[in-house]
Amino acid sequence: MASYLGAIDQGTTSTRFIIFDHSGRIVASEQREHEQIYPKPGWVEHDPEEIWRRTQEVVAGALEQRALRASDLAAVGITNQRETTILWDRKTGKPAYNAIVWQDTRVAGAVAEFAKQGGQDRFRAQTGLPLTTYFSGFKIHWLLDDIPDLRARAEAGDLLFGNVDTYLVWQLTGGPKGGIHITDVTNASRTQLMNLETLDWDTEILSAFRIPRAMLPSIRSSSEVYGTATESGLKGVTIAGILGDQQAALVGQTCFQPGEAKNTYGTGCFLLMNVGERPVPSKHGLLTTVAYRFGDQPVVYALEGSIAITGALVQWLRDNLGLIESSGDIEALAISVTDNGGIYFVPAFSGLYAPYWKDNARGVIAGLTRYANKGHLARAVLEATAFQTREVLEAMEKDSGIALHSLRTDGGMVENNLLMQFQADILNRPVVRPTIKETTALGAGYAAGLAVGFYKSIDDLRANWSVDHTWHPNLESQKREEMYRLWKKAVTRSFDWVD
Repeated sequence: MASYLGAIDQGTTSTRFIIFDHSGRIVASEQREHEQIYPKPGWVEHDPEEIWRRTQEVVAGALEQRALRASDLAAVGITNQRETTILWDRKTGKPAYNAIVWQDTRVAGAVAEFAKQGGQDRFRAQTGLPLTTYFSGFKIHWLLDDIPDLRARAEAGDLLFGNVDTYLVWQLTGGPKGGIHITDVTNASRTQLMNLETLDWDTEILSAFRIPRAMLPSIRSSSEVYGTATESGLKGVTIAGILGDQQAALVGQTCFQPGEAKNTYGTGCFLLMNVGERPVPSKHGLLTTVAYRFGDQPVVYALEGSIAITGALVQWLRDNLGLIESSGDIEALAISVTDNGGIYFVPAFSGLYAPYWKDNARGVIAGLTRYANKGHLARAVLEATAFQTREVLEAMEKDSGIALHSLRTDGGMVENNLLMQFQADILNRPVVRPTIKETTALGAGYAAGLAVGFYKSIDDLRANWSVDHTWHPNLESQKREEMYRLWKKAVTRSFDWVD
């Protein structure tokens, strides 16, 4: 029997292929970045063909590291940046346009128009989501309305839509030569087109967006045998798991009980809490979303707090200001000072997500004086992530009625000890980092492994989870609340910047 699982982790800035053994340990890993395309302010695009090339490269590279063959993999799972929208030609596989990335704000005008007829919560009862630039529906709507010929091609049945998971599965299973056109419930729940109760595309919403149903993929569970790869060095391997990246991290962190939660620190920050088999509507600015569905078992729902800019702010400090040479340098720069020097940095570069949902907010740096230096700015950059996480966690506790005793963390930024300590300080509760930190890819591997019997049950997955480090709060209550008050004050300064 094959000894390993593979996971394609297609993220906002890079693509990875990770090979895991049965205990969840990484056997091999290969990663490649792809270009971030910014045609106009607020516009963010990727080249789908470049993403497909990078996927093929990382699969080949990881297998080569350990001299493995495709036949050594029991199955492959896929996890992906969510909401990023791709339209491509059914017959040729050629993209009709660049992928429009989840961070893109070009549809803000359409969002405002839709909100005039029913408000920002117009589709929240069906989808769990407010009207915002974030989700795929408005991106499809823009492509069909603003790019010549695309609507006619879509209505003729020549165009396919997919988020990145759908596009990769289609390519892996043959592309124009019989590729499977599917998505899973977690990714479908992020389009603003799927009904949370029926787990099917909502006819009323499709009509409002003027999106032909024929261009949409069929919706499947997160863990089942979908088909067999014919391409990209994985020929003959079963594809058996699909999870949007944040749901994949929830699974990788084995948050299978209602009330268990994780926070992923990546390009953005995403706090998810398992709320069980009934969707919990949010009254405090969170999203109601699908957590996962394994095979024909009942679907499990989550509350989610999405923060647009966290790790991306560190990249901005590196690439746009040149204050650090690599992202890892920020901790040393931040430690060069003892506090933030009174600086608060609200990174509303593409508006504010949870819990505010203000598309017209923009980034601000508040509290600057002549005293401030680059160390203070670096510290404010890290603290912004922790402050935003507290805002989301407070909203989550109000919506769910569940008090979190500790926070499970994962993602690239959890290696930053200063950030993790401050996160514990500002939350006033322990922050836990697991032994296996690549929980997003691991979750996709777990979903695939469950589908093919590599794992017998979720108890096998729980047995793999263990703690690497726990940070305990160590900040005076008065200081904590004063810093949080000033943060909230700075946030209000970002509101309504765009007229």
